[in-house]
Amino acid sequence: MPVYEYLCDDCGPFKDLRPMAECDDPQSCPHCETMAPRVILTAPNFFCMPAEKRKAHAVNERSSHAPQTLAQYKASHGPGCGCCSSGKTVKDKSSADRKKPARLMTKTKSGAKGFPTARPWMISH
Repeated sequence: MPVYEYLCDDCGPFKDLRPMAECDDPQSCPHCETMAPRVILTAPNFFCMPAEKRKAHAVNERSSHAPQTLAQYKASHGPGCGCCSSGKTVKDKSSADRKKPARLMTKTKSGAKGFPTARPWMISH
């Protein structure tokens, strides 16, 4: 159950653990027992999330308003990162130059190409 904040006119703000179905209902003050409306005084507690999930939320928020420009995308990758280059050599500090491995591709009798490891949830054309 989530924690909601309420504001009593006499006693001030307080928090209470309530079911989500009762999120908009007023709550009685624990001190004076008058009914107090729900208020939003602090931001949601995202710090409790794992770092990966918090980063995913941030990426989704950025992408929902405007896509990255090419300059922003290139700036987010270091030189020689290798994740964006296709077939180019990538420098690694611990070894000599390496090539990116070739993608697995299958062909049907009709000549249609398939990439089974790329996105298995997608239907090939």
